[in-house]
Amino acid sequence: MQHDGLNDAVRRQLLRGMAALQLLSAAGARRAAAAGPARIVSLGGALTEVVYLLGAQGQLVGTDTTSLFPEAAQRTAKVGYMRQLSAEGLLSLKPDAVVGTTEAGPPVVLDQVRSAGVRVELVQADHTWDEVQRKVATVGRVAGREREARALQASLDAQWVAVQKVVAATTRRPRALFILSHSGSPMVAGTGTAADALIRFAGATNAITQFAGYRPLTAEAMASAAPDMLLNSTQGIEALGGEAAFWQRPELALAPAFRRKALVAMEASHLLGFGPRLPAAVRELHTRTQAITA
Repeated sequence: MQHDGLNDAVRRQLLRGMAALQLLSAAGARRAAAAGPARIVSLGGALTEVVYLLGAQGQLVGTDTTSLFPEAAQRTAKVGYMRQLSAEGLLSLKPDAVVGTTEAGPPVVLDQVRSAGVRVELVQADHTWDEVQRKVATVGRVAGREREARALQASLDAQWVAVQKVVAATTRRPRALFILSHSGSPMVAGTGTAADALIRFAGATNAITQFAGYRPLTAEAMASAAPDMLLNSTQGIEALGGEAAFWQRPELALAPAFRRKALVAMEASHLLGFGPRLPAAVRELHTRTQAITA
């Protein structure tokens, strides 16, 4: 009887242990569900920055080639340029979710990814502060870090209000022209572009208002735009052979900016990313624009 009683005691202990393990397993499952998809692919440098700021980089299994900041993002698996994606490249990383903007594509590729059962979340890109807010909220929701996203957004909103006050206190609005020269023939930015929005946010005036989007840089366009300053990315200046080579372009001699060599160059993802660094980018551009056109 004593032997049977010992077996009963052991059996009861095993049953209690199994019940405890089941409870722990259920709790772990709830935590995993709350943490959101385990494997995320981020399409767009700004969204990738948000992933890191929310501490969700452990869930990040791939990014696009515009995801350069923070430096750790450069070491992630790359799925190509966000506008030229392939379903095979995305699905090879076995993501639970893909997060991007409406600029990502082609659309047929994203449809194929959805058809494979992967959650695809796209943020509307309209070059506004609301876009930044949507990016933070979307990543927070997808990564299961909504509380952290709300805290980050509160901090960013405060930064945005502060830089808007700085810009509003300045009355001078110099004419700025953004030149896109990463590859191929240089283009100038008209209305409806990220560059146009950034110029206005920084308290300057876009010298090109006659058209929307990008068009080739010509002598006629430069003469009629008459910009006080020129804006480019550091990558664009490098692609043209450096700053000295940039100023040797003959059409630039027709601009008032040429006399002062008034150029502001900033890293592309910082300048045009419309992510969590936008308040800092606007502040830097405003300060440098005012300095070189004074």
